[in-house]
Amino acid sequence: MKIGFDGKRAANNLTGLGNYSRSLIEALAKQFPQNQYLVYTPKVKPARQIDTFFAKENIELKLPKNGPFLWRSLNILKDLVKDEVQIFHGLSHEIPYAIEHTRIKSVVTIHDLIFLRFPEYYRFIDRKLYEWKSKSACKRADRIIAISERTKADIIEFYGIKADKIEVIYQSCDDIFKSPFGVPILKRIISQYKLPEKYILSVGTIEERKNLKLIIQALKHIDKEYKLVVIGKKTVYFKTVEKEIKKLGLKKRVIFLQNIPFADLPGIYQLAKIFVYPSFYEGFGIPIIEALYSGVPTIAATGSCLEEAGGPDSFYVNPNDSEGLSAAINKVISSSTLQQEMKRKGLEFVQKFNSPLVTQQLIDCYTNLT
Repeated sequence: MKIGFDGKRAANNLTGLGNYSRSLIEALAKQFPQNQYLVYTPKVKPARQIDTFFAKENIELKLPKNGPFLWRSLNILKDLVKDEVQIFHGLSHEIPYAIEHTRIKSVVTIHDLIFLRFPEYYRFIDRKLYEWKSKSACKRADRIIAISERTKADIIEFYGIKADKIEVIYQSCDDIFKSPFGVPILKRIISQYKLPEKYILSVGTIEERKNLKLIIQALKHIDKEYKLVVIGKKTVYFKTVEKEIKKLGLKKRVIFLQNIPFADLPGIYQLAKIFVYPSFYEGFGIPIIEALYSGVPTIAATGSCLEEAGGPDSFYVNPNDSEGLSAAINKVISSSTLQQEMKRKGLEFVQKFNSPLVTQQLIDCYTNLT
């Protein structure tokens, strides 16, 4: 089977949708090497993890032959037909226009509709563009993959799509998170990033929706031996966080790390005492999966899909309740027995997102269309 992918994210993004795209295609190529995997992108960003991805034996890079203008939306169809692609998978909310008029079957992954659920987090023009592309893709695709039951419900509510057209296939995380690092590597990471002995970890873009301010407010009421380590790209919301840190006198207890090499990230997870992710709304929540695989007790927020990612043995709090969050953190850090139980049960639960299971569901989806 020849399967084509929209590779814009896989070839250019080093986090988020880039990691999702590369992990998905790599897992397919490893588990089902009899297929051909063609990755279409208008350009490629020079980066080690992207170079490694395209070096895989049955993953083939496809660049535009006649320039990138309108290629992903329209002109790509000529290449797909010429390459005899049977399935085209749009990995992030869009597929080429008029693909429904070819023999090529199409699949689109919808990660979330946060821009409709919380429009205040987006510029008007961006929101309208996202809605136009994703709604059109949902209407025209042969199959829709939602990455959580919450996202599936949102697609049905906002776009009026019939439920039987949508398949929920959860995401996994990169395999690098699934094996513990050795002591020498962990010692090097501690030294290199000056990590404290006891810390709470937060991973994600520092933006209003991710709700870092709530962790700052909770930190004031947590044992002073515990510091907060934050990994994420800064946005204008960072100023709000800075003001809260200054107001509460917590400057010496909050550590911001940026541009962390992907290869070191699992070690920073594994060294954390607790992982906190109080986002107001997510499509799924990959950092929670990364934390559970890393053996870290996890606390997340209610209100979206994070219970799907974290399972019944992680803790959940209202994303507006800083007192509830500090109480939950204090409960976990005060009991080594509870910590061990959360680690063990979390690791058991997260196996449902393991790559072989997810990849089999995905190939079944493709096969059912051909």
